[in-house]
Amino acid sequence: MKLNIAPQAYQNMQDHAESDYPKECCGFLYGQEEEIRQLQISRRVVNAREGDQRRRFQIDPKDYQEAEEYALIHDLDLLGVYHSHPDHPAVPSEHDREIAMPWFSYLIISVQDGNVTATRSWRLNERHEFGEEPIEITELLTDKPKT
Repeated sequence: MKLNIAPQAYQNMQDHAESDYPKECCGFLYGQEEEIRQLQISRRVVNAREGDQRRRFQIDPKDYQEAEEYALIHDLDLLGVYHSHPDHPAVPSEHDREIAMPWFSYLIISVQDGNVTATRSWRLNERHEFGEEPIEITELLTDKPKT
């Protein structure tokens, strides 16, 4: 499956990753679940991880609940989660795999010395292994809101 990303949503994630460096940032991905997923909105959440946030992120359960409510109110699908990897590649860690849900896209942003160097998306397969999901930054053709 492919993930098309609206430029504004993409820029929001990159800005978040750079501003939270050297800590991991995180947030939710919203859009339309279609043959090609349409990511329209990225929304930041606070990394709720206690302790070292350079190597782990955690999303509070109440933030997941609020994300589901936001999607419902705005007639969007909750497509997944994004987070950054400070000074590491945009490749899922074993911890990322352990906490992943099979229907979500996991967009990982590599930040090296405070600057985004790569953005890649991943989804779990039937063997609970990550496979890369192709992404394209493009204006989306949809009648849904983009704010």
